[in-house]
Amino acid sequence: MDNLLLLLQLLLAHLVADFVLQPKSWIAHKRKYKARSYILVIHSLLAGILTLIFLQSVEWWYAALFISVTHYFIDMWKLRQQKDDLKYFLLDQLFHAVILILVWLYLINGFPQLIPSLKSLFNSVQFLAILGGYLLVIFPAGYLIGKATRRWQDEIEPTYKMNSLEAAGRYIGIFERILVLTFIITDNFAAIGFLIAAKSILRFSDKTETGARKQTEYVLIGTLMSFAITILLGLLIRALILQ
Repeated sequence: MDNLLLLLQLLLAHLVADFVLQPKSWIAHKRKYKARSYILVIHSLLAGILTLIFLQSVEWWYAALFISVTHYFIDMWKLRQQKDDLKYFLLDQLFHAVILILVWLYLINGFPQLIPSLKSLFNSVQFLAILGGYLLVIFPAGYLIGKATRRWQDEIEPTYKMNSLEAAGRYIGIFERILVLTFIITDNFAAIGFLIAAKSILRFSDKTETGARKQTEYVLIGTLMSFAITILLGLLIRALILQ
């Protein structure tokens, strides 16, 4: 429990430094001046100071210093990118998370147990079943549904694209399958009904629009296929992890 507490302290210090105590004016200053921005230095030092505050131990000053230095270089890398989009935001946070995990492992002397723990994890039927399930609903399931509904795409595509965000349906399908699989694994089957109802209200078009009936039928077919595949997969995973 103490080890988990330490990890949470490191993560909270990062969240406070990177989001709570970083106003938009700081972000704008960093983007404008990059390496010449004194705000970048202040922000990086703040990440280290907050780490010490949350850890409540001056003896770990070297961990806070390491976090400050790496925070500076990670932010500098992000500032040098031409775009400031979702991809670079996620990469930036991933790099910070990796640094925090490495610091955590060092502080708890966890490196010797790292390889045995990973080996045990990847030899676990439960873990592999759950991981495989999420990968299946995110990638192959969407491809399968797209192939199965292709015969109707030409009929609804002109009006459907005009009245829909680009690739919105694909992402909605991915997230709905993730939610359904999570509900099944956690034994919350009733929540699936609320999800279907919510999607029905939000997605079905106004019947007065041209091609609205075809759009509604197309969405309904895709939705039912998506739910059917995920529910069957979820039940199989439950059988594996509960055996």
